[in-house]
Amino acid sequence: IDQQPPVSGQTTPSRGPYIAVITNRNTNLGIRGFMLFSIGVFLALVLNLLQVQRNVTLFPPDVISSIFSSAWWVPPCCGTASAMIGLLYPCIDSRLGEPHKFKREWSSVMRCVAVFVGINHASAKVDFANNVQLSLTLAALSIGLWWTFDRSRSGFGLGVVIALLATLSTQLLVYNGVFQYTSPDFLYIRSWLPCIFFAGVITMGNIGRQLALYECKRMSGKTHQD
Repeated sequence: IDQQPPVSGQTTPSRGPYIAVITNRNTNLGIRGFMLFSIGVFLALVLNLLQVQRNVTLFPPDVISSIFSSAWWVPPCCGTASAMIGLLYPCIDSRLGEPHKFKREWSSVMRCVAVFVGINHASAKVDFANNVQLSLTLAALSIGLWWTFDRSRSGFGLGVVIALLATLSTQLLVYNGVFQYTSPDFLYIRSWLPCIFFAGVITMGNIGRQLALYECKRMSGKTHQD
């Protein structure tokens, strides 16, 4: 059968660009997830080292399996949670139709990470008169971190929900003897732990948003070039 050439000025449909865009999005999603996982693992190793050195957390001797004095499962779990949080935040922003535009630059994200590390450092190093004073101080610092670097209702809501779920998971691990706290003062754990989780969620959410913003700008630049 003879094939007739297309009429001049008539374009033939092509799925190539659409498939390429979908492929690029999936690839970028995987790259962002891996980067968030790596950041979470690194922060878990550093921050958990502070807790173990100050005897805030105690692991059984037979589960210590790294030079960072941490159980082998702690960094992967924190990395996985970090990736999920970092990918969830920009997704929720998109679903709500409320793109987060407050302090969207890498310098702000780095300051947020520094403040989070400082809050964790304070929980392990600074001596307070009692646990109530420590918990109230860390709660104020964590909310201050959200107000300084986030200020979104979705960010606050997700931070509270995930912090409560993480606290419950930690209580179950301690109850089953996986590890323990030296001076538990609230249902097998330390009362300030939800504040640390909240600050960590806000920090990883900011990193995830910034990575998503960078990807969006890069994809927009490619679209304009094409």
